[in-house]
Amino acid sequence: MNFKINEAIELLERTPETLSHLLVGLSPGWLTCNEGDNTWNVLEVVTHLIEGEKVNWIPRINIILTKGASYTFPPFDRFSHLKNKEEKNIEQLLLEFKQCREESLLTLKNKLKTITDFEQTALHPEFGPVRLRELLSTWAVHDLTHITQITRIMAKRYKEDVGPWKNYLGILK
Repeated sequence: MNFKINEAIELLERTPETLSHLLVGLSPGWLTCNEGDNTWNVLEVVTHLIEGEKVNWIPRINIILTKGASYTFPPFDRFSHLKNKEEKNIEQLLLEFKQCREESLLTLKNKLKTITDFEQTALHPEFGPVRLRELLSTWAVHDLTHITQITRIMAKRYKEDVGPWKNYLGILK
């Protein structure tokens, strides 16, 4: 087992700034392209990350810590951010994500003062019993997944433009 809470927090703290460095100041074409029908663009991915901060990670941690093994998480609608779209630019979205993430991590750090058992569980509506360490690990890997998704979306914008080098660019496969 590789999970270490301090390492997970290191990664979670860096995601907003990583995305800001990558995305702020880019032309709209980079932010609004997608990978085809029924796929997300960069703005939608960032909005999804915000939604997760608001209704997924900390609420589920709270359920594990306060309600325990017999309680089932409410389902997380991974597409809810697409239903109530607000017109915000990337700077506004990233600022909101940064603020939400800072609040989440402050809450998490305050809870860590009393957490002695990362094996505590609750029920996931699809997977059944899940451990606190699994949820925290998933939160960190979820960030990495969406950073990868964002760079893949952006790379595929130039898929046809790279010509014969396409075969050497793994991100385009």
